[in-house]
Amino acid sequence: MKSHPDTTKVFKGVRASLADLIGSERIKASCRARALLSGEDAGGLAAVASEPVDFLPESFLARQHELLERVGSGVVNPLDQPSIPGASTRMFDSATNPGMAPLSALGLFRIGEDGRLYLISKSEHYHTPLGHGFPGYQLLDRARQLGIPNATHNNTRGQITRLLEEELVCAVNGLAPGDSAGLNKVRACEDPYVCNRVLNLETGSLAVEAALKMILARFYRIEPGSPTPKYSGRIPVVLVMGNDDGGFQANYHGTTILTQTMRGMWPEFYSGIENQFRVCPIRPNNMEDLENAFRKWETSGHKIAGFFHEIIMMNYGGRLLSPEFLQRAYSLCREHDVPTVVDEIQSCMWHHDLFIFREWELTPSFVALGKGFPGGEYPASRLIFSSAMDCMPQFGALVTNGQEELASLAYLITMRWAQANAQATRSVGDYYESRMREFANAHPEAISEVEGKRHMTTLFFKDLGGAKSFAKNLNGRGLDISSQTYKADCPPAVLTKIPLIATPAVVDFILDRMEEAIRTN
Repeated sequence: MKSHPDTTKVFKGVRASLADLIGSERIKASCRARALLSGEDAGGLAAVASEPVDFLPESFLARQHELLERVGSGVVNPLDQPSIPGASTRMFDSATNPGMAPLSALGLFRIGEDGRLYLISKSEHYHTPLGHGFPGYQLLDRARQLGIPNATHNNTRGQITRLLEEELVCAVNGLAPGDSAGLNKVRACEDPYVCNRVLNLETGSLAVEAALKMILARFYRIEPGSPTPKYSGRIPVVLVMGNDDGGFQANYHGTTILTQTMRGMWPEFYSGIENQFRVCPIRPNNMEDLENAFRKWETSGHKIAGFFHEIIMMNYGGRLLSPEFLQRAYSLCREHDVPTVVDEIQSCMWHHDLFIFREWELTPSFVALGKGFPGGEYPASRLIFSSAMDCMPQFGALVTNGQEELASLAYLITMRWAQANAQATRSVGDYYESRMREFANAHPEAISEVEGKRHMTTLFFKDLGGAKSFAKNLNGRGLDISSQTYKADCPPAVLTKIPLIATPAVVDFILDRMEEAIRTN
């Protein structure tokens, strides 16, 4: 493994208290209220709220590096009793690996029920960007000490959640946190490609579905008595990213019925509603498909309703959509009054600007995000969108517990560390991608292509067997990596998504294990 001195000094130190994150006046008010409710001393509570936390101490990273060489080995006694079966569905049961299920976890690591140490090379399927037990999340416990509740309701949306909404609007528009003048200017904008509204939801599926509802509201009334929609009488056509062979299955935008029809599910149901709702797949990075779609569907009887896309298609081998392709798509959408929906639920937080679409210089109408921002601490998604699309009635996208205050605080903690360490995480991401490309170039007999970007880099293998055995080999060596082999037309892919707290030394360790695995594949 390559030598990297000062491996604990890769990242910029971040120290902050609750008062720093959510404002001293808000904290003082919470302390007074808690003292009244509990009889505790308000001054003592204020001291807890004002004490800063080191978000990622050097000692924490040092311990991470000490554990690296033990990855894959048995480090504790396995679970004494056989794992209970639970009572899940047939499909969940068939995919479950109890041996890898957690006994305990910290940072980059998880100890499975089998007693072995695993490196979370997929960040627990994309929702722990800062690993397990990130020290900065101690502020969540301090908020609980102050009696700040998680459970609120839509009509008691708390100040932490409202603060987060402002910070997300700033981030999406490239404004510095707390830029009041810039935020006010953005808030007043009615351009359909400037995002200045936030819906707080629980899951990514609901976030994308809310965007779809607002788009369909331009064709169909949401409620009886609503004004006649702008495109009433025309059939909405949704553009999605398709397979290399032009099929539907490559995209993934959630588990609600309409978004599942967008990826080819419920075929009989979909065939019955094609005179009310149609889907047009576009092959990845295929300009001809894109141009043809606008020529075909911008007709008197039909209208392109929206363009839904990821940037890294993690459900299609991590295929990366090019800036040129997406910029042309956005240009056509603006020309034809078509809202754009960038689904960053899997990629958000894995980019130094928090969102990849900013590097691609895109101006979406909707941004769907989740998973990464609350760091695995809470299920909490968000839809950030243009005021021009703000047409939902009160119960149009209602989620009773979508306004959770501690979930919003988890967002703010994650964002504070990520924004302070943007340069460092970009550097590590670039290094990881370059090492993966070197690895692929050294093994052209097995690997055909490298896809994805930075921390989300994937490997395309030349055959299905090679991808499956490589992933299995790595699992045996303690790397939690999977092969995507369930889509017939997708090249066999091995997916990775390393946590943002991974250092160059961790990258080298992963590549060393990959080298060992491919030599015995």
